[in-house]
Amino acid sequence: MGNYQRINPLKKDGIENKRAYLIGGGIASLSAAAYMIRDGHMDGKNITIMEETHVLGGGMDGAGDAQEGYIIRGGRELEEHYECSWDLFSFIPSLKNPSRTVLDEFRELNLVEPNESNCRLIHSCGEKADFSTLGLSDLHIKQITKLFLATEEQLGATTVEQFFDPTYLETNMWYFWRSMFAFENWHSVVEMKRYMQRFMHLLPGMNQLKGILHTEYNQYDSMILPLITWLRSENVNFDLHTQINDLDISIDSKEKTVIGIHLVRNGSPEKIVVSPEDLVFVTNGSMTENSTLGSMHTPAVLNRDKVNRGCWNLWKNIASKDPSFGHPEVFCNNIDKTKWESFTMTFKGPFMGDFLKKLTGRDPGMGGVVTIKDSNWLMSWTCSKQPHFINQPDDVLVLWAYGLFPDNVGDYIKKKMCDCTGEELVSELLYHMGLKNEIPSILKNVKVIPCMMPYITSQFMPRVKGDRPDVIPSGSTNLAFLGQFAEVADDCVFTIEYSIRTAMMAVYKLLNLEKQVIPVYASKYDIRVLMAATKTLYSGRLIPGETIIKKLIKDTTLENLL
Repeated sequence: MGNYQRINPLKKDGIENKRAYLIGGGIASLSAAAYMIRDGHMDGKNITIMEETHVLGGGMDGAGDAQEGYIIRGGRELEEHYECSWDLFSFIPSLKNPSRTVLDEFRELNLVEPNESNCRLIHSCGEKADFSTLGLSDLHIKQITKLFLATEEQLGATTVEQFFDPTYLETNMWYFWRSMFAFENWHSVVEMKRYMQRFMHLLPGMNQLKGILHTEYNQYDSMILPLITWLRSENVNFDLHTQINDLDISIDSKEKTVIGIHLVRNGSPEKIVVSPEDLVFVTNGSMTENSTLGSMHTPAVLNRDKVNRGCWNLWKNIASKDPSFGHPEVFCNNIDKTKWESFTMTFKGPFMGDFLKKLTGRDPGMGGVVTIKDSNWLMSWTCSKQPHFINQPDDVLVLWAYGLFPDNVGDYIKKKMCDCTGEELVSELLYHMGLKNEIPSILKNVKVIPCMMPYITSQFMPRVKGDRPDVIPSGSTNLAFLGQFAEVADDCVFTIEYSIRTAMMAVYKLLNLEKQVIPVYASKYDIRVLMAATKTLYSGRLIPGETIIKKLIKDTTLENLL
């Protein structure tokens, strides 16, 4: 898509009479509202975002204070070619300087403070492990090539561990991969394939996290808050504490039209009558549904509650009406394969900041995630740019960590991760950092908040075509699905880009705009990217046929490719 397509669409007749109802208050709904205003010329007062909790932003959260402890359930990695995301934030004003945009300030920050890891892996209680290469054998490269060439239909519901030789799961590449993207061995190899193709241009820098970008503060303060502020200035309505239970949908042989929304607001059941001209956007499913928090002295209890409420139940009720609305049970019916635990640490004093800078060789925010190879919980941590919260004092440092194996017993704390208090979680981490002797003194100056998330990797569960509904289901006249559990060809779930892309697709299609959706960045078709990725896979070894190819292209314009 070139600049020729970056038009300002004409205002459609009758747009002033339409109402839009967006179910779910995450980045997908917020983005859809923004695109309806900018490109659809819809008045913000005709747009209503309904959220069952008390806060907007979905998984892009951040809260707390220095006294009681900060909390971030997780964060999404960012990179330059999130084309829809940067389009969105190119017109959202900065909170610091309204004459600048969020994108302006974000880009300036990353030019001044580029990310590059000097300590990607550790083991043996604080010793750096070799992370110089991906550590692949010829067999692994052959399997990766096979995966790249296979179709999604051929792969079906195959898992990573079913596709690869067991030795691949011990390579540096898999350690990098799973700690960056939170993949488990039993997750969908189709999703892995999408990641491989979508982010192929980042493969040469994967071992040092080159090309990964970061925000000034946590992603709520840096991205969600400016977006909400702009939407409020455009008079968008926000209905918090509003739970949507079901939709009335008129279905015939050709068309599917939402005609009613069933909800509970402040404990009272209500129904909204929806006209055929109105629009309904549903964020189906949630990675952070049923999240629970612990404290310094209590663990975060796993919530297996399956009562008839929440976004998963809403999706199940909608899906029961027509097969084109997807199959939520594929993603939400196996909590033990979709859960993991994170914990946020709030340290007072300079000790941890000084120690981490010495260990990693980088300032906070410029090194990225560090993975502990020999952790039974397979823990990783990251020290983001400080202060990580707008209200964070200068003498406070916020650190975030997570473990992919919450049912395993720790190496230092002989308990399952899921049964550990905040004090026990940080003690296990400090042990692996090589700070065993300092644990008692550090515990006097830290607050730790654990967070258990039952569905945090549900989007990676093995699935086949039709399990995720299309953004605009076949025959839909006014219903769209948004977020991580709607189907978008070629793009990758567990990214803000995926959610924002679904929003753009839904708005442009339902409003019948002449503007094109920005295509997914197609690095897999760039021969320069392919060659650089191939060289990285071989870690300095000769690529098969390289000597002959070099002779053939010597003294030609293609010589620099190798």
